[in-house]
Amino acid sequence: MIRFGPAGLGPVKEAEERLEKYHCLGLRACEIAFTYGVYIKKEEDALRIGKRARELDIELSIHAPYWVNLNSSEKAKREATKKRILDCCKIGELLNAKVVVFHPGFYGKNKSEAFSVICGGVREIMDSIRKNGWKIKIAPETMGKVNVFGSVEEVSQLVKETGCGFCIDFAHVLAREGRVDYEKIKRLFPQKEWHCHFSGIVYGEKGERHHVSTSREAWVGLLKNLPGDKDIRIINESPTLVEDSVEGLKIFERMRK
Repeated sequence: MIRFGPAGLGPVKEAEERLEKYHCLGLRACEIAFTYGVYIKKEEDALRIGKRARELDIELSIHAPYWVNLNSSEKAKREATKKRILDCCKIGELLNAKVVVFHPGFYGKNKSEAFSVICGGVREIMDSIRKNGWKIKIAPETMGKVNVFGSVEEVSQLVKETGCGFCIDFAHVLAREGRVDYEKIKRLFPQKEWHCHFSGIVYGEKGERHHVSTSREAWVGLLKNLPGDKDIRIINESPTLVEDSVEGLKIFERMRK
C-alpha cells in the first residue's frame, strides 16, 4: 500500500478541517511541520487532531526543527537537539504519529567520527522513548547536500545499529548522488514499512539547492521503481505540495489499472 500526503497541516485551529480536505482528495498521510518549532502545545489539541486523523484513515508524521545537530562540537547543542527531538516525540505520541523525521547533523571537522557521535545520540533518544513507554519512532532522513551526514549508506547503518526508523528522501538522494539507485536502496532498507519524502529538486555539484514542483515524469520514475511488497508513505515537500500529492496519487492509481 502507498499513502500520499503533504508536508504541512497548517494552524491548530484549522487542522481538522485540513485533514478532512485531504481525506476528500484521497490523501492518506500528512507530515506536521515542526520545522520552526513545536507549535501544537496543548495536550487536548494533539489528542483531538490525532483522533480525527485516525477517523479519516490519515497517518500522521512529524518533521523536527531544522536547527538540530547531533554532531555539534558543543555538548550543550547536542543536548538541545535531543530535547527538541524528544519534544516532538512527546506531542507525536499524543497525535498517534508514526515517526519523527529529523536531520541527523553536519560532518563537522572530523568526518570519520561523525557516525559514532550521531549513533550515540540516536541511542540516547531511543532510550528516553523506551523509558516513556512511547511507540513513536525517530527517523533520520537521507540528506541532499554532500557536506552533511545522511547518505543512504549512513542512514541504513544507523538503522542497523540502533533499530531506529528512517526517512528515504528520494529527491535528496538524486541531488546527492546525481541518480537514484533503486536496487541499492531496496537492499539497504529491507524493512516492511518505508517513510519517504519526494518532490522536484534543483541541485548542483554540492547537492541540493531547493525544491520545486514535482513533474509527472518524476512521479512516474519513482512509482514504477518502488517495491510492491511494502507499506509506503510518500510525503511531498514541493512548493505545491497538496496538488503534487494528488497528482502522484492519480498517477499511481492509473498505473495499477
